[in-house]
Amino acid sequence: MTSSSAAASPPGAARLPTDAAFAWLRAGWADAKIQPGLSFGYGVAVFLASWAMVGAIFLVGWGNALFPALAGFMILGPVVAVGLYEKSRRLERGESVTLGEMLGAGFRNRGQILFVGALLALLVMIWMRAATIIAALFLGWKPVPNEFSSVMELLFTTPAGLGMLVTGSLVGALFAGLSFAIGAFAAPMLLDRERDLDAFTAMGVSATLVWRHLPAMLAWGACVLAAFAFSLATGLFGLIIAFPLIGHATWRAYESLRGEAAELIGAEAPAQAEEA
Repeated sequence: MTSSSAAASPPGAARLPTDAAFAWLRAGWADAKIQPGLSFGYGVAVFLASWAMVGAIFLVGWGNALFPALAGFMILGPVVAVGLYEKSRRLERGESVTLGEMLGAGFRNRGQILFVGALLALLVMIWMRAATIIAALFLGWKPVPNEFSSVMELLFTTPAGLGMLVTGSLVGALFAGLSFAIGAFAAPMLLDRERDLDAFTAMGVSATLVWRHLPAMLAWGACVLAAFAFSLATGLFGLIIAFPLIGHATWRAYESLRGEAAELIGAEAPAQAEEA
């Protein structure tokens, strides 16, 4: 009874204001401007990896998987951004940071962080399979043009393309909502509490925090989506700025909820002990 009531009511924490996302973005930008080469170099690496993925998709003739793959990359973003969390974590503590420490962050508690990444990757694979079925329903099995501009024209200027875009967006929203809830704070939490937290607990606490602060988290999700749209509109060049900004801001979002997360983790411990 105690654990269920703890889950039903907030542990004394006030709801975040809806505009909290803008404060996180400001704090994230401040982090990015400190040793900017580290943050924006990280963004360049993400940009290059994204273009490599796009090139591979067209090389094998999977043009209809372009948007699901790009959306999937956004779903995996919380795990990819671990190095940016490490920089913000060290800045929060007043410590210096190096590129090696950022790149090595993923090896701390790597088993649990990799498990979160694997689960999110599984969601991406299921979403891409669903996208293939949706494309077949609207376009048949005819090949999709192997040029970015041609794919854009097909999607936005033909009835079948528009229908596929709308349907795919609705289905994708379901996957995005689930992945956003479990992935919003899981990786930062595992990085911060590497010795006393497992992936399942981190994902559960992340989903609980998102639900408790839903208005603020919806605003945050809109900011992430806007950054993603900006990156697409600039041919992915926008990732160089947008990815570090969102990564650092994600840590600042977790920082604002760290105390509540700790109470939730503490509230779950007795229940886990009883089950054992």
